[in-house]
Amino acid sequence: MNLHEYQSKQLLAERGVAIPTGSTCFDGLEALIAARGLKTDKVVLKAQVHSGGRGKAGGVAVLSMDDDIRGAASKILGLKLVTNQTGSEGKPVSALLVEEVLPIDREIYLGVLLDRNTGRVIIMSSPEGGMEIETLAREAPEKIFTISIHPLIGLAPYQARGLAYRLSHSKIIAGQIMKIITVLYDIFVSYDCSLVEINPLVISGDRVIALDAKINLDDHALFRHPEMERFRDRSQEDPSELSARKDGLSYIKLSGDIGCIVNGAGLAMATLDLISLHGGSPANFLDVGGGASENVVADAMSILLDDSRVKVVFINIFGGILRCDVLARGVIKAIKQRGLALPVVARIEGTSIEEGRSLFEKSGLPIQMIPSLDEAARLVVEKAKSF
Repeated sequence: MNLHEYQSKQLLAERGVAIPTGSTCFDGLEALIAARGLKTDKVVLKAQVHSGGRGKAGGVAVLSMDDDIRGAASKILGLKLVTNQTGSEGKPVSALLVEEVLPIDREIYLGVLLDRNTGRVIIMSSPEGGMEIETLAREAPEKIFTISIHPLIGLAPYQARGLAYRLSHSKIIAGQIMKIITVLYDIFVSYDCSLVEINPLVISGDRVIALDAKINLDDHALFRHPEMERFRDRSQEDPSELSARKDGLSYIKLSGDIGCIVNGAGLAMATLDLISLHGGSPANFLDVGGGASENVVADAMSILLDDSRVKVVFINIFGGILRCDVLARGVIKAIKQRGLALPVVARIEGTSIEEGRSLFEKSGLPIQMIPSLDEAARLVVEKAKSF
């Protein structure tokens, strides 16, 4: 689950990190009133969407008090912001952050994330903030500093202090940076985050201020933090993923046109790889799990049928706890309720396989049963290309 910038800044401010003066608004008039209340010569309007690259997409505007702030705010709030991170669908803008414009002496990048190679939390920083960290890592890797945190010890004061002084030789500034590093690490660990980031962290005179912030939470750990559900913005999430979450399905929307229903994360990943190997493009990752009921399987099938991009459905099941007959009943139920305009290829093996195959055969539905996984993958790719 991702937090908006204003929500991330709220968590930072509660722990003593300085943030710009501002407020969150939901219409043009409210934004104008908020801007006047700042009593500054210039204000910045920032679209609140779960994506980077907002400025390039028209989601950020710096205005003077003589400009049409209400009109500019209303225009941004009416956008469906399309960035390099959102895809062509974009993200709707329903909230706007109105902030003071600060004098900036220097910009810093600071982030806490998981290094999957070592399985450890790392703190990543750079004296050159403001730009995308991926671009900086590619173009100037020597300007990125990282420290690895031992899981049994946690962030040691000497580590935070050493990193802070690499970012600034000023004792006053380094002291503030050290405190912010400690706060970011505390938030990351306390809320089971996948990312806590300030970019840029700006030096303005003798103050260090979080000009922008991003916090992402690990969905699998949200059960331990029910209070964080108040930050969820469903308008920023894919409706299919929301529906899948309600049924306990592991579903991730991808960019292809072959819809997949698989049980087991490992088999699901192998299925996606095999489709790609044969020149196809999967539309989703969907693991129905081992204990799925007939209704859950039907809901999973319905999610694929709702996706207008899907040209063919590939069912790849190795029945263990999930019996093949339960799968077959769920698929048949969804197709008969919704109607079927898509070809379906099924490769099923395992518990109650004969009953499952019999149900598919007797259903009268155009479902092709293919025993070979490789052959089935080839077939779905051919069907998708000829659709």
